[in-house]
Amino acid sequence: MKLSARNQFQGNVVRINEGQAMAEVVVKVGTLEFVAAITEGSVKNMGLKVNDQVTVAVKATEVMIGK
Repeated sequence: MKLSARNQFQGNVVRINEGQAMAEVVVKVGTLEFVAAITEGSVKNMGLKVNDQVTVAVKATEVMIGK
């Protein structure tokens, strides 16, 4: 899989919180956890399940910080 995002991390799915239309997919990378909000359809299309190894891609223009 080729992605344009330069910041890519390999991790494992530790939790999938399914909603009606969207799902939160929690991926553990080392000691960090990334949370991605994706559609339920994407979860099904990718066949995502807990313990799957996945790539987390972060584009610099899509990172938000709050205080």
